[in-house]
Amino acid sequence: MIAALVTGFAANPWMRAALRYGAIVLAVLLFLLSIRRTGERAGRIAERLEFTEKTNDIQRRMLEAAARRPRDRDELVDRLRDGEF
Repeated sequence: MIAALVTGFAANPWMRAALRYGAIVLAVLLFLLSIRRTGERAGRIAERLEFTEKTNDIQRRMLEAAARRPRDRDELVDRLRDGEF
């Protein structure tokens, strides 16, 4: 049954043209879907990179603040007296 249908499609020139155009349309559709998935993946990667950059910036500012902190109570008192804190 299926073999007869395939043979009938191959024998008719109109059907061969329709199958050829159908294959082209299917290939273009699959290509467009592939591009869309690639774009979505690139967007997720860019979002993850932006989040990582924000996190690194916050951590860097925390480390800089920790480096400027008073080392002991005497230094804290000196800073408070001088109004630098």
